[in-house]
Amino acid sequence: MARREAYSEADVRIRPNRRGSRPRTKQRPEHADAKPGFVTAVDRGRYQVLTDTGTSIVAIKARELGRGAVVVGDRVDLVGDVSGSEGTLARVVRVQDRQTLLRRSADDTDPTERGIVANADQLVIVTALADPEPRPRMVDRFLVAAFDAGMGVLLVLTKADLVTESYADDFARRYAALDVRSVATRHERDSAAWVEAVAEHLTGRVSVLVGHSGVGKSTLVNALVPDADRATGDVNVVTGRGRHTSSSAVALPLPAGGWIIDTPGVRSFGLAHVDPDQFVAAFADLAAVAAECPRGCTHTGDAPDCALDPWAEHGSDTDRARLDSFRRLLTSRQATD
Repeated sequence: MARREAYSEADVRIRPNRRGSRPRTKQRPEHADAKPGFVTAVDRGRYQVLTDTGTSIVAIKARELGRGAVVVGDRVDLVGDVSGSEGTLARVVRVQDRQTLLRRSADDTDPTERGIVANADQLVIVTALADPEPRPRMVDRFLVAAFDAGMGVLLVLTKADLVTESYADDFARRYAALDVRSVATRHERDSAAWVEAVAEHLTGRVSVLVGHSGVGKSTLVNALVPDADRATGDVNVVTGRGRHTSSSAVALPLPAGGWIIDTPGVRSFGLAHVDPDQFVAAFADLAAVAAECPRGCTHTGDAPDCALDPWAEHGSDTDRARLDSFRRLLTSRQATD
């Protein structure tokens, strides 16, 4: 029978638990010497930031910020090498409070929202009047997102030289009741005049441009900021859709002051992040009528005594088209709940 040996505590070696051996603390460094800046571009975890002293630097996000996104337009605080010298990296250690945040989801069924641009005070919706055909329901989606974010709206109607003046006026009239200003642009003729007309609405403001592919958004940016050099593309003759020419958002300074933030062309704009009960607020002309609806009215067209029905019945074709667009948006969004 094997002899059992006695072991003392001194003979037993205990492996130290290295993982988590250092006490964790929630206290974060204050970074009192951090330098403020403005995020002008984001590319695969690298942030182009313009400091308040006018230096353009490249930065990464500090681990202490967690998984929260930093987007173009954010005001941030930086530490590390802020010289802007080639090959140097600073760190983003704080994101300052946002005044606005334009958001979207992949579609109306996707609960994950994505921040697009922060701190813009105006959404510029760019839509072509032809080639490709205008998409009023996409414009309505942009409007809902803008009003949800607390932003003003400017509607830029491109390629007006391809349609009659009355057609352009009728399209703009759809949104007149919402206090949405509009400007029409032409491909070649009187380019200086329309560029100046658009610039008047942008100077001194931070504006974000949105639109589906092929509407001439990059052409507009290049006209407003001559050295922007944004890539432009044509419309696919088979599908009638535009080709993506911008792959990421970028903020560009306007010659007379202010910023425009160009965003990639989109083919869908989900509103899963917007409460359906708030949709009607984005349609001021409908909201005034809906105030007369009975309590609990869903405004979807199958609710009894909805005040929107007789209003549209006795209204214009534009009124009926706007109500139809609103109800399609509402039904699409409510189907996800």
